[in-house]
Amino acid sequence: MLTRIAHLATGRPRTVLAAALAFALFCGIFGATAAGHLKSGGFTSDDAESSRVTRLLADDFDGAAPNFVLLVESDAGADDPVTRAAGLSLVDTLQSRSDVRGTRSYWTAPPTLASALRGTDGKSALIVAYLVGDETEIQRVAGDLADELTGTTDGVTVRQGGIAAIYHDVNTQTTRDLAVAESVAIPLSMIVLVLVFGSLVAASLPLIIGLFAIAVTLAILRLFTVFTDVSIYALNLTTAMGLALAIDYALFIVSRYREELGNGLEPVAATIRAVQTAGRTVLFSALTVALSMAVLSVFNLYFLKSFAYTGVAVVAAAAAASILVLPAALVLLGHRVNAVDLRVPLRRLFGRDPHPGPITPEQSGWYRLVHWVMRHAVPVSVVIIAILLALGSPFLSVKFGYPDDRVLPTSAPAHQVGDTLREEFPQADPGAVTTVVLDDYRGDTAAIGAYAARLSAIDDVPAVLSAAGVYVNGQRVAPAPPGMSNDTGTYLSVSTRLDPYSPGGQDQLNEIRAVDAPAPALYGGAAAVNADSLAALGARMPLALALIALTTFVVLFLFTGSVVLPIKALLLNTLSLAAAFGAMVWIFQDGHLSGLLGFTPVGHMVPTMPILMFCLAFGLSMDYEVFLLSRIREEWLLTRDNTRAVAIGVARTGRIFTAAAVLMAIVMGAMITSKVAFMQLMGLGLTLTILADATIIRGLLAPALMRLLGPLNWWAPKPLVRLHTRIGLSEEVEPDREPVAAARL
Repeated sequence: MLTRIAHLATGRPRTVLAAALAFALFCGIFGATAAGHLKSGGFTSDDAESSRVTRLLADDFDGAAPNFVLLVESDAGADDPVTRAAGLSLVDTLQSRSDVRGTRSYWTAPPTLASALRGTDGKSALIVAYLVGDETEIQRVAGDLADELTGTTDGVTVRQGGIAAIYHDVNTQTTRDLAVAESVAIPLSMIVLVLVFGSLVAASLPLIIGLFAIAVTLAILRLFTVFTDVSIYALNLTTAMGLALAIDYALFIVSRYREELGNGLEPVAATIRAVQTAGRTVLFSALTVALSMAVLSVFNLYFLKSFAYTGVAVVAAAAAASILVLPAALVLLGHRVNAVDLRVPLRRLFGRDPHPGPITPEQSGWYRLVHWVMRHAVPVSVVIIAILLALGSPFLSVKFGYPDDRVLPTSAPAHQVGDTLREEFPQADPGAVTTVVLDDYRGDTAAIGAYAARLSAIDDVPAVLSAAGVYVNGQRVAPAPPGMSNDTGTYLSVSTRLDPYSPGGQDQLNEIRAVDAPAPALYGGAAAVNADSLAALGARMPLALALIALTTFVVLFLFTGSVVLPIKALLLNTLSLAAAFGAMVWIFQDGHLSGLLGFTPVGHMVPTMPILMFCLAFGLSMDYEVFLLSRIREEWLLTRDNTRAVAIGVARTGRIFTAAAVLMAIVMGAMITSKVAFMQLMGLGLTLTILADATIIRGLLAPALMRLLGPLNWWAPKPLVRLHTRIGLSEEVEPDREPVAAARL
């Protein structure tokens, strides 16, 4: 297949490039509006109990669980006539809109509710409402309302909060972050490519392929929004993946092409050989990454599913561009791929030979390093494994929690309002309420009152609102607020003094659920959403881990013909990821470096991020494993000398895969500039994993373990050997080919 693709690209290069340019322009136009069609939620399943509660409250109780908050503040106080007039005007505006329900405020609520809507400082008050629509619609409405209603007039300041405002602020922030990340990643990538290749022409090719992949990525995102929900967070990650993988794959192919030119092949032959060898590596690498991302589809959360859909498509686009579009460009460039070598004037400046000859693998620093590692294989392995396990130990204390406004920077209005709600409105914070719905319940008021009294007696529950009245410490203290019961059933609001995402908040939810209800009860609110999210992830986790291990094993077996090397790769990947996860707990959960990175530590991590990191980093780690093993395997097939094969393979590829790792780390690391906390976590975690994997793991630990295993590295049961031979996925290696010199980079 690869040979046919290579002949197509080399036989009609201008046609291929013209078609690619037209396709890129179409993708750029079609994908330009992708961000406006992406959604900010997807952390819970639509089938979850808490999701059903949200729908019941919206449909049957006039939006009783508000998703939009206006915080009205004035130094003159919430009861000042000017403040009151401003508040009532805001209420009138909200009530006049057809997409807003259940508007309540401090100035219009009955006495039983009004006190909870007034800040403890007396200077602020709340207006709460329910915006109608899905996540895309409510964030759009929240943006319109923010433009119309927020700001400062006559000493009265109005700011927006609530989940709808969070969605809006996240969408806005993510779009800004993408522009910043690309403005950082692209110039830095070009600098590194110039340092690696020297030639400005050669350095430009991977970057051009990367930009092509970004255009295709945006079109893919836009296309998927037509058929399914796609998370806004996929925007940053999939564009980063498209750029990083396209640059990596192009780097491999261009490097092999230049190497074959140096061996005396003509451009067409060198291109075909590069596609047959490095192209095969790219295909297996892409297959590994794509399968790792596809595993995310087993989770019933569209936040993760959207990465599965788009991740697979993006990997395919990057690989296709690298093995079809790039070879067409190489054929047309020919030997000019080495033109405009910027290192020549620098060498002359420092009095060195401007055109040094090629270096044999045995003369390289990588060869000497690997030989030293293999001579001390046991101590090197023990020390590195111990260090990685120590770095991973903080992950043993990991805590998980649903994301809220604190994932945004402190400058975001939704974050500021959230902080004020937690500090000044302990009984009105939407995140501090567990809602209990007795659907289709028409029982007597006394039974509801007794149930509310039992709930109010739970520790750290300041009050329970019900159709039978307001209860505190087991006693009825006020009449019932209006609208808590109708022909469809009834609901109760259980407020809390605890963080709903903390272990204490989850224990309290269990206590609430343990109280006997007069009818089958459904539980909603932040604590219930968090519990449902964790339960949904935990239920599918074993399947996801089994699938990713199985697919990785199968792909590496098909690539190497060995059953030992896939097992080794799985163990090494697990070690490097454990170290990265430990670092992420230490930094983001425990709050170290929060001042430097500019995020708000909340004492827990978003549970979907380690899963997403695991699948993505697992696939990306295999990128370098496949590239390294491809050259080691070539040498093994030629010499059947395991030690020499490892040393020569690392010597030939060390500079390339470390350069690829630096480039990918730049692209992924650009996400650290994000102002959304868990996207920072993703960027930093992937950056550390990639750099550690390409240096400590592939450069030190993998050679040490391969030396200890010896020829056993290449063992497989005879039936599997016959299967591997029959499938025909092995690259044909010329038996008379002499080891070639390393490419002049």
